[in-house]
Amino acid sequence: MQEWANHLCENRQFGSKMTDSKYFTTTKKGEIFELKAELNSDKKEKKKEAVKKVIASMTVGKDVSALFPDVVNCMQTDNLELKKLVYLYLMNYAKSQPDMAIMAVNTFVKDCEDPNPLIRALAVRTMGCIRVDKITEYLCEPLRKCLKDEDPYVRKTAAVCVAKLHDINAQLVEDQGFLDTLKDLISDSNPMVVANAVAALSEIAESHPNSNLMDLNPQTINKLLTALNECTEWGQIFILDCLANYTPRDDRESQSICERVTPRLSHANSAVVLSAVKVLMKFMEMLPKDLDYYGTLLKKLAPPLVTLLSAEPELQYVALRNINLIVQRRPEILKHEMKVFFVKYNDPIYVKLEKLDIMIRLASQANIAQVLAELKEYATEVDVDFVRKAVRAIGRCAIKVEQSAERCVSTLLDLIQTKVNYVVQEAIVVIKDIFRKYPNKYESVIATLCENLDSLDEPEARAAMIWIVGEYAERIDNADELLESFLEGFHDESTQVQLQLLTAIVKLFLKKPTETQELVQQVLSLATQDSDNPDLRDRGYIYWRLLSTDPVAAKEVVLAEKPLISEETDLIEPTLLEELICHIGTLASVYHKPPSAFVEGSRGVQHKRLPGSAGSGESESPDAGSAGGVSEAPPAVIPSQGDLLGDLLNLDLTPPTATGPPPPSSGMQMGAMDLLGGGLDSLMGDESEPPHIPPRTHTPQSPQLPHQSPSPPDYSPTELGGDLGGSPAMGSGFGGPPAAMPASFSAPVSGGLDDLFDLGGGVGMPMGAYSPPKTIWLPAMKAKGLEILGTFARRAGVIQMEMTLTNKAMSVMSDFAIQFNRNSFGLAPAGPLQVLTPLSPNQSIEVALPLNTVGPIMKMEPLNNLQVAVKNNIDVFYFSCQYPISMLFVEDGTMDRQVFLATWKDIPNDNEAQFQIKDCHLNSDAASNKLQGSNIFTIAKRTVEGQDMLYQSIKLTNGIWVLAELKVQAGNPNFMVSLKCRAPEVSQCVFQSYEAVLKN
Repeated sequence: MQEWANHLCENRQFGSKMTDSKYFTTTKKGEIFELKAELNSDKKEKKKEAVKKVIASMTVGKDVSALFPDVVNCMQTDNLELKKLVYLYLMNYAKSQPDMAIMAVNTFVKDCEDPNPLIRALAVRTMGCIRVDKITEYLCEPLRKCLKDEDPYVRKTAAVCVAKLHDINAQLVEDQGFLDTLKDLISDSNPMVVANAVAALSEIAESHPNSNLMDLNPQTINKLLTALNECTEWGQIFILDCLANYTPRDDRESQSICERVTPRLSHANSAVVLSAVKVLMKFMEMLPKDLDYYGTLLKKLAPPLVTLLSAEPELQYVALRNINLIVQRRPEILKHEMKVFFVKYNDPIYVKLEKLDIMIRLASQANIAQVLAELKEYATEVDVDFVRKAVRAIGRCAIKVEQSAERCVSTLLDLIQTKVNYVVQEAIVVIKDIFRKYPNKYESVIATLCENLDSLDEPEARAAMIWIVGEYAERIDNADELLESFLEGFHDESTQVQLQLLTAIVKLFLKKPTETQELVQQVLSLATQDSDNPDLRDRGYIYWRLLSTDPVAAKEVVLAEKPLISEETDLIEPTLLEELICHIGTLASVYHKPPSAFVEGSRGVQHKRLPGSAGSGESESPDAGSAGGVSEAPPAVIPSQGDLLGDLLNLDLTPPTATGPPPPSSGMQMGAMDLLGGGLDSLMGDESEPPHIPPRTHTPQSPQLPHQSPSPPDYSPTELGGDLGGSPAMGSGFGGPPAAMPASFSAPVSGGLDDLFDLGGGVGMPMGAYSPPKTIWLPAMKAKGLEILGTFARRAGVIQMEMTLTNKAMSVMSDFAIQFNRNSFGLAPAGPLQVLTPLSPNQSIEVALPLNTVGPIMKMEPLNNLQVAVKNNIDVFYFSCQYPISMLFVEDGTMDRQVFLATWKDIPNDNEAQFQIKDCHLNSDAASNKLQGSNIFTIAKRTVEGQDMLYQSIKLTNGIWVLAELKVQAGNPNFMVSLKCRAPEVSQCVFQSYEAVLKN
């Protein structure tokens, strides 16, 4: 379509004085026949009119492909306008008529030698647009001549044609040596030829990231900088984008390039300005900050960015999104330009919100008074979204600039007095954050906040108010009444409010135990017995258990001193910011996402880094695999778009105190969840391996208040003190008697704590490996009365084949034996089939056959198929079954994070397989716990835009590593799992195991 537009625009200069609209108005029948006659007319004028009619019909969607041979015959003309029209027709229909299109090849070859450079360029341009494999080989010779044409217009057109031809047939372009010719054109004397050569090479390099086509060196860079001053604005953009991919040798070369690029900052085209900013931002990384030129460059960068904000709103928005990135990286560039970001009354909402964000980033002690005055003004606007953001901005100012906190709180109180509902709610949310940042400083305003309790209807505001009441319960006389009012509609509240209410009432109970016994009992019962939400239940059980065991320890945990909140909570993660700075002026800088997050297709997307930090995330040594103890086979992973792998090394899910060996597969990794605000590490103590929890069959008592006389507890020391890790804070540890469990807390909670103690649904509870239910492997009718039901299980690291043998015949069965055929993983019996007594008629016997993986190997279809022969005194019987591949997942499958990252990058993308697990109603922590029970280990977890991403490793018995990325979106029952492995054949079976484990 772009080519059509170009051609049609160019044709305007050749149009007749009469308007061309008449060609689009005809609706005659028999039109094709008439056009055919006119196209074969001897009169040139009539022929041209006919071609125009054909193009008009084609443009409005009519099928005029039947006229192909007649239109192609019109190519033999000296009339440039007619030739352009015919070429336009040819580009459109060549793909549907490839055999006919070959007729035009001779004309192309001839036109490429025409004395008129416009016709030569037109021929080569059209050749590049005809995407027909049959024709491409005929076009190589004409293209080679045009690449070396004496006229620069022809050469620049031919340069772009090489990129188009490469897209159709890359191998042909490489074999014909066009890429070397294209590289030579970078040294061309004409700047536009240089720009087009750079554009073509960049386009080809994008589709082949590892080809090293753009071999940039100081000599090439010098040629590009020379051409930069003389080519058109779009040519300048191509060259600047190419310069941005170059890494200077030292700071002197970096400064030299910056000096020659700086004049582009004053260009009228905003795209040129942003491309120049991108180059300068990248090369500034290599300049010493004490250099005079560094300060000069900072001053030169501000005016062009400010100028961009005087354009139309759409351009302003793009500029603001880029400025947002620049300010996060180098706030000093625009620190004196605060006023240009003040909102104008007629700015569209998207511009207003973006300006507001940048104002907060630039706020400092020097300009805070000015900023606050503006924000207070904005809070009285009519646009609700903008007002909300303005109120939040006031809170962010208080947290960022300590000297302004008092003034900010005063401003927020003034806004609360306006009684505007959404203003009040936003103000309460930000005041909660201010309390966290400045404890024991502004609590005098709590009374004012409590007056507005009834007007709160948004979950975030209600949760913030509940947090304030719970945190400062000792200062609020009627705190219990306030929290009880929320409790009345507990099940109608959002999860956020329910969790906050549970924590707040437990805090209140620990501060005022005598007055709130019934209240805490009620909320624990609601959270654990009447709730389907696993997060809420788990937190309820944790609190219940803490209160049951030792209220003093509970106080130390729940009322622990909280860390101060950070100043900037919404900054883009540093490695992502570096990549986005390298993409200034592109769509990535507007979305604030790396290209890999939204660019689909076969083209590889290269991750870019600023030169100052290049290699910081890439320093894994080639032998990192051996360091991690995984030398048997390189591990494997599936990266998905936008997964920010560079940060995996910074994540830590294991307890910082655990220094012993990794726990056995039956235990859960501690520290993976944070329920109490301070993390579970302090609660769990220093034990790296949770002790065994004996099964329980009786109903537990409820927790007891500290002031009442203790009654004998119904728990053994191991159950209470032991499985909490024996933390000194718990008072008892492994050996000492547990804290007493008060009898007065006898809520009707049938089996309430059984879930916590037995079912493994709580935090850190051991969960066994998943074993599928038994199915009929050998029906009695096929085995002369012998029926075999069976399944596979992995117990204590041993694979077992568990079978139920039933004799449905009339005679006794004995002398049982079993043998396996060769299979994919070498499964074989580790001993004889132990049926010690003869099997009488209608008798059944349970048999567990231990297996090993040292048998003969042969690839099966499907991979996990197992062919079995069972012999008894009657006959030999054959059957096949499929074992879940999870039986082969070994206990030492936790991979070192650095090895994980290196392997993830190393395995080809072609080995990636992605699957969807439907109808799985678990949160990410519950899913991780289940999977770990089957030796699928979570290496790291991060949350990106509300989506939990678990990075997991699996090791099979034959040393194959499988790496996985599991995406869990809150509220979405469909999980996405991506698998990557050096042996991709196993991916389907691994996915089936994921599905089976998570759904059972």
